[in-house]
Amino acid sequence: MIRALLDRLPEQDVDAHLLGDEGEIVIDLVRHHRIVFWRPTVEALGAGLAVVLALVGPIQLGWFFLLLAGGVAVHAVYLSAREQRDVFVITNMRVFRMTGVFTVRIATMPITRILDITVEKPLLGRMLGYGHFIFESAAQAQGLRHIRFIGDPDGRDLTIQRVIQRSGLRGKTMEQRLMEGS
Repeated sequence: MIRALLDRLPEQDVDAHLLGDEGEIVIDLVRHHRIVFWRPTVEALGAGLAVVLALVGPIQLGWFFLLLAGGVAVHAVYLSAREQRDVFVITNMRVFRMTGVFTVRIATMPITRILDITVEKPLLGRMLGYGHFIFESAAQAQGLRHIRFIGDPDGRDLTIQRVIQRSGLRGKTMEQRLMEGS
């Protein structure tokens, strides 16, 4: 039920924030791992339980359980929408994150500013296939420091490393040096 409601939500408009005239293209669009939906799922089940209590419980408290169920269900839908609309985008020029349900917040970091990426994979994350990114840059107080619950964190890290390498920000690879020598 919650998934059907989420599918009706408008997506974040990533294309509107690309520098198309400068040749910026999306390399990877990353959504949170499905583990982030555990809390809204538990809340939705709790709302269902409150409806059952309203139907089989004391008639004098039925209205209370129905109000409780409605409030918890609305909160579960909001949490799901918040997680669904939180996207992390890797382009050939930068990385940016778009978050928000009612208002949208965009945090951007040019590829040139990424000094280091730490990938954290907790035990549960290793079993289920998610991890967390910590970006280090020259400006430490930026909106892209922590990106949590990323699916396939090793693959996403390699994607970012490839983009950085292709942009010429790092030294040439051994293969590139050999090609120049021939």
